[in-house]
Amino acid sequence: MSHPTRPLIGAHFSVAGGLENALHQAAALDCPAVQIFTKNARTWKESMPDSAQIDRFKQVREETRVEVVLSHCSYLINIAATDAAKREKAAQALIKEMERSALLGVDHVVLHPGSHLAAGMDKGIETAIATLNQVMAENLGDFPMLLLETTAGMGSGIGSRFEELAAILQGVNQKENFGICLDTSHIFAAGYDIRTPETYAETIAEFDRIIGLSHLKAIHTNDSIPPLDSKKDRHAHIGQGCIGEMGFQCLMQDERLELIPKILETPKSDGDVDMDQVNLDKLRQLKQG
Repeated sequence: MSHPTRPLIGAHFSVAGGLENALHQAAALDCPAVQIFTKNARTWKESMPDSAQIDRFKQVREETRVEVVLSHCSYLINIAATDAAKREKAAQALIKEMERSALLGVDHVVLHPGSHLAAGMDKGIETAIATLNQVMAENLGDFPMLLLETTAGMGSGIGSRFEELAAILQGVNQKENFGICLDTSHIFAAGYDIRTPETYAETIAEFDRIIGLSHLKAIHTNDSIPPLDSKKDRHAHIGQGCIGEMGFQCLMQDERLELIPKILETPKSDGDVDMDQVNLDKLRQLKQG
């Protein structure tokens, strides 16, 4: 990717009425990056785009100059499920997501690392690795890179500690096909402070030491309603949560992260106000200092 002439920011946009509609929304807000669901994220029902849908999506992407497209997996997929039938169901759903995203030319697929459901973290990580290796065995060379998302630490979820994600990356077979999506709200809820230049630097240094910044491929740019180390996942508008503006200024001005897409997953509206526009403008302002 060439040096960006505009910040590589965007939001998760709706695909209601057609997958390409998310691209039109991105263009209207001058976003070079976008995240979508390629299917209904809250059902197991699968569907594949036909050739006309694929052509239309790719044509609109070219017309709107959207540089990076991410898809987010269904929330139902649990690659760490120890029940054999549930794990197989998760694996097949993830394979379909990877195939669907490949057809659309999606750059990265974002996946929650799953929950061990009282089986223990070690067993959960072991199962997650096995599932991911099963999925990637179906890769014919066209799958997008799969990004494991940092999590907030709720319940038996995997991925709230950098060490857990590092263990998965170490265990998978096709390492070049995996990366990390860092969610600012999630890591803050998990106990990683990014509110000041000092704590931001410490957290990013810890990420680099344990996982490596070379593996960081996307950032979900969300403020947090709950306080530090709350283990609660609730997103706030930029600068209006417990992280605050300074943390996002550090993020936006970090030259190491300039080529990494930063995606909002914040509430869409406040009354009649388009909050995507407000939050995107805030990120642009913070980049400029």
